[in-house]
Amino acid sequence: MIVEQSISEVCVGMYILEITAPKDKFNLTKAGWIESEKIIKEFQRKGIERVLIDTTKQRELADSSLWSSEKDKIFFQQEIIKAKRVFDESKTIQKKLFYDAQNGNPLDLNPVSKITDESIDLIFNNPDALACVINIRHKDEYLLEHSVAVSVLITIFAFYLKLEKEIVRKLAIGAFLHDVGKIKTPDKILNKPGKLTDDEFEIMKEHATHSINIIKTAPGISALSLEVARLHHEKLNGEGYPNGVKADKISKYGRMISICDIFDALTSSRCYKEGYPQVKGFSILRALAKSNQLDANLVDTFIKCMGVYPVGAVVQLDSNRLAIVESHNRQDPIRPRVKPFYCLQPKHFEAAKDIDLASITDEMIVKCVRADDFDLNMDDIMEFLAHQG
Repeated sequence: MIVEQSISEVCVGMYILEITAPKDKFNLTKAGWIESEKIIKEFQRKGIERVLIDTTKQRELADSSLWSSEKDKIFFQQEIIKAKRVFDESKTIQKKLFYDAQNGNPLDLNPVSKITDESIDLIFNNPDALACVINIRHKDEYLLEHSVAVSVLITIFAFYLKLEKEIVRKLAIGAFLHDVGKIKTPDKILNKPGKLTDDEFEIMKEHATHSINIIKTAPGISALSLEVARLHHEKLNGEGYPNGVKADKISKYGRMISICDIFDALTSSRCYKEGYPQVKGFSILRALAKSNQLDANLVDTFIKCMGVYPVGAVVQLDSNRLAIVESHNRQDPIRPRVKPFYCLQPKHFEAAKDIDLASITDEMIVKCVRADDFDLNMDDIMEFLAHQG
């Protein structure tokens, strides 16, 4: 991707095509890579203000002793590429599960086990990578993507709670399967833009029973995987469905999947509605906890796990730029590490250095936003960021 970049944001390893400001005053002898900070400082000394960058050609630096942070960034971006592959493969597997459920075929858990194991390994290695990737969503694929995302979320949550890996595996599989019964819900109800009528809602609620009946016949399914699928719509006050289970009968794991399921449903866009920013999703989770629908302690723990600004969230900075949250700062949660990628005035993608908001005072987050708000596509954003590595 070709982007215009301020010289103050240029870093070693970028590939410069030409000088764009001041216009017609300077010319490059030839396009090439910035090999050292000395070259950048010389550009600044001469008064060069903006340059044109080819982000697809950026490369790692030879002097590894000086650029550990650059290597960390490249490692993170490589993990993002792996995570994107796992997420896409998960959707393909999910599509096959829906096909089998619709046609009365037994579910094949082997590919589910394999892909959830890959997700778990990725999360245990770098929990931020898949957290970023589950924000790459497509409005017309909500049914496929939701169960995959809930599986990722409960894995991240379980990792944060330091649960045993075998338990995490069973939770991830149960979450991956939890909505398979929705394939039996009529599309006109599943994708209805407005509020469902009472009769329509009763039909919608049947998906939970369909899911349980389909999952429990799957060869090799564990009791724990079935449990989280069975409990994902139950509420502590006993007003959930399909069985109206009350708090003393809802396990910790059932409480966890309810939180993950609702959070993803709130923050995902669909054909007929836009999702909420993550921060708004957190406030709704807290309201549900206050009304005794969700476990308040687990909701607060989930928010701490995800971070005030979750990894992968898009935020607007007071410099009138958009950035993606790359990692948390546990000591100062409102100041994570971010990666600016888009200037709002004039509107254009820009290659910029990471910013650790905890270490500076002249930049801060104004609000959590959605890419859709600015007619941007998360696929394009992630591709742009990955190419910078």
